[in-house]
Amino acid sequence: MSEIFELAYKDIYPLLVRVAYRITGSMEVSEDLCQEAFVRYYERLDKIPPGEQAKYWMIRVVKNLAYNHEKRKGRERNAYQKHYHEPKPEVYNQGEQGLMQDESKKLVQDALMKLPYKMRVVLTLKEYANLNYKQIGEILKISEGNVKIRVFRARQKLSDILDKGEIYVP
Repeated sequence: MSEIFELAYKDIYPLLVRVAYRITGSMEVSEDLCQEAFVRYYERLDKIPPGEQAKYWMIRVVKNLAYNHEKRKGRERNAYQKHYHEPKPEVYNQGEQGLMQDESKKLVQDALMKLPYKMRVVLTLKEYANLNYKQIGEILKISEGNVKIRVFRARQKLSDILDKGEIYVP
């Protein structure tokens, strides 16, 4: 059983971190959420079929954990009536090109965080987890057509946000 867990961890963990990061915007939080998801997976290892079903189950768990984290963060923000500011990530690439790439990634991440949760999740699963519409529908428990509509609308809204320069939050 530990071999199944180790194999799942090696195969699924990077994908889960990407999904959680695109929802939460924080690598530290994403890693914590993924660890929590794997604890839950380990506790239910005998009940969850291995392979693709385990992968979909884990994505659902991480998505739900990330959603709960975002709701909790929103409640804290409202309680203090202040905007929550994430620390700016440090630039690790060297030179002008690396700086431009890092800045572009930051702009897209900021714009992604402005999308409503339902749009952000489907776009994250489509673009960063490389799942198809059917797989996303299974994970979110919505129809494939609904997934296509949400992805289309999310792309439009993301494009509008980037075009209008609405990403800077003072």
